[in-house]
Amino acid sequence: MRLTVMSDYAMRLLMYVAQHPGRLCTISEVARAYAISEAHLMKITHQLALAGWLETVRGKGGGMRLATHPDQVNLGAVVRSIEPDFAIVECLSGNTVCQLSNTCQLTGIMNGALQSFMSYLNRYTLADLLTQGMGGETAQTVSFHQRPTVAPSGRPAIT
Repeated sequence: MRLTVMSDYAMRLLMYVAQHPGRLCTISEVARAYAISEAHLMKITHQLALAGWLETVRGKGGGMRLATHPDQVNLGAVVRSIEPDFAIVECLSGNTVCQLSNTCQLTGIMNGALQSFMSYLNRYTLADLLTQGMGGETAQTVSFHQRPTVAPSGRPAIT
């Protein structure tokens, strides 16, 4: 499975904004910091705001900030809110009729791999990606607990 560049940029955007909690961040400053297209970041910012991860302020002096504390931003839920689908093989897309469906185990195995991948991401939050975790702990020493698997928008989750 390969995540789209949108997930990569979404994580970078959230990390940048989380590292500047006392102010609004702009798309142009994030674009400069990571050498990413402003047009791509605009689209991603919109998606993250719709999903409830970012708050945006329009107009002069506007920008974006996290909608919640970094330890409440579950990485698995962020990826699910950004990625268009998780059909790592065609038969998981639901758009095909497979002639081998009665005898093939591929769908179940690939679905299990996807579930393991998402379960692993669910163990981490945005706080774990920052240089210093909450309470001054480094990311390597933070103890991880299972996080909610639904975005603040209430969008269905793959767990």
